[in-house]
Amino acid sequence: MLVKTYGSAVFGIEATTITIEVSISQGFKFHLVGLPDSAVRESQQRIESAVKNNNFKMPGRKIVINMAPADIRKEGSAYDLPLAIGILTADEQIEGHDVSEYVIMGELSLDGSIMPIRGTLPIAIQARKEGFKGLIVPKANAREGAVVNNLDVYGVSHIKEVIDFFNGNRNIEPVVVDTRAEFYNAVELNDLDFSDVKGQEKVKRALEIAAAGSHNVIMVGPPGAGKTMMAKRLPAILPPLTLHEALETTKIHSVVGKLDRESSLMTRRPYRSPHHTISDVALVGGGAYPQPGEISLAHNGVLFLDELPEFQRSVLEVLRQPLEDRQINISRAKFTVDYPANFMLVSSMNPCPCGYFNHPTKDCVCPVPVRQRYLNKISGPLLDRIDIHIEITPVPFDDLASQPPGETSQKIRERVIKAREIQQKRFEGTDIHSNAQMSSRLLRRHVEIDEGGKHILKTATDKLGLSARAYDRILKVSRTIADLEGSEKVQTQHLAEAINYRTLDRDNWAG
Repeated sequence: MLVKTYGSAVFGIEATTITIEVSISQGFKFHLVGLPDSAVRESQQRIESAVKNNNFKMPGRKIVINMAPADIRKEGSAYDLPLAIGILTADEQIEGHDVSEYVIMGELSLDGSIMPIRGTLPIAIQARKEGFKGLIVPKANAREGAVVNNLDVYGVSHIKEVIDFFNGNRNIEPVVVDTRAEFYNAVELNDLDFSDVKGQEKVKRALEIAAAGSHNVIMVGPPGAGKTMMAKRLPAILPPLTLHEALETTKIHSVVGKLDRESSLMTRRPYRSPHHTISDVALVGGGAYPQPGEISLAHNGVLFLDELPEFQRSVLEVLRQPLEDRQINISRAKFTVDYPANFMLVSSMNPCPCGYFNHPTKDCVCPVPVRQRYLNKISGPLLDRIDIHIEITPVPFDDLASQPPGETSQKIRERVIKAREIQQKRFEGTDIHSNAQMSSRLLRRHVEIDEGGKHILKTATDKLGLSARAYDRILKVSRTIADLEGSEKVQTQHLAEAINYRTLDRDNWAG
């Protein structure tokens, strides 16, 4: 008897439906074809044990299973459940004739328990798109899949439940998630607040501008000045995720298996802070079994690189293309995968190896050539792609002890949201959402400079030796400053402030 069941393969962050054809005929061998990897081929032993331990039997005849399309590699143990259901249905131990109306995924334990899988959300989206009646997944993944409406998602914890369901002996209620209610109830939650930061008003202003225009930032200052503290609070002043952004972000984290089992949808902007020993593949993604890297996990959020010069040079250089294109393309001999990478890069560094260059009270012990070599660990092309360079000095003890709490993240966020609303109207009908994403053509259209502004820019370009890219970045930041003030035109003071945020472009900055 020939039976078809359906599973799904996740490639990149998109799913492809896999047709599992099971044929049982005279003979004794077990054949599994369709480009399965070793984990899929090992499913025979898990299926046999799970079936026998639940008082069913493996057919004592020839079993041929084809997983189509055969040119896509099938990876992982999540195909155990659809394979087992296909075998039992082909052997008529399952009487249901509607197994082909469901996408089924799950890893089997030897006792028949069903273990969690990765990528449930893209699988559910594809199942709805192709018109399947329902999706059967492990109970731990059911809420994640139930985010997709117009699709019945069933969470199961044991193979016996699935067999009884198809035999009509058990009724399983689909999991129901009110996606919008859950999203809007949790979207405002944030534990960290800028009111905890005393002093550093200039730095807070720079981070507010960065958040308003989605600009990349580098903070330069001695140890203990508050660089990491402020970076961790940056997501609290970013605009809330839209429902579309939340679904897109959840898909990426679902594929990697980093989604919280208690939640069905990511409601906060991601904040990723990899250690400086990270490899370039771990940062951008890829590998033998392609997975999203840290820059894609930071999609729609913040990627914080602490102590930037301590990262390997090769790791930092792979950031160039994603910072420009807002996506990463992984090309190998047999496949090409695109991952979204629309993130804010926030980085920090000490001004020198000892950390105390330009410190108000402590002396730097690093000679000028040592400071220059330290700064040169970060290439000019990478610094060019960072819009805002801000120098930080420590807050004096008297200010730490006496100053009242600073402005709350909520107040800063309100100004940021207003500036973003201006940008949304400006770029309506395009795929651009913030000033940082503007092309040169859009810059010429939306940033008009008067004679006073041109003079300031010419002077800054001559003194700082700015590149054409740095020139564009200054214009983008000035446009954001104008938006924060509600100004339709970019004025001279906006340009002057934007130029002040190019600290590291000064040739003599390190002495």
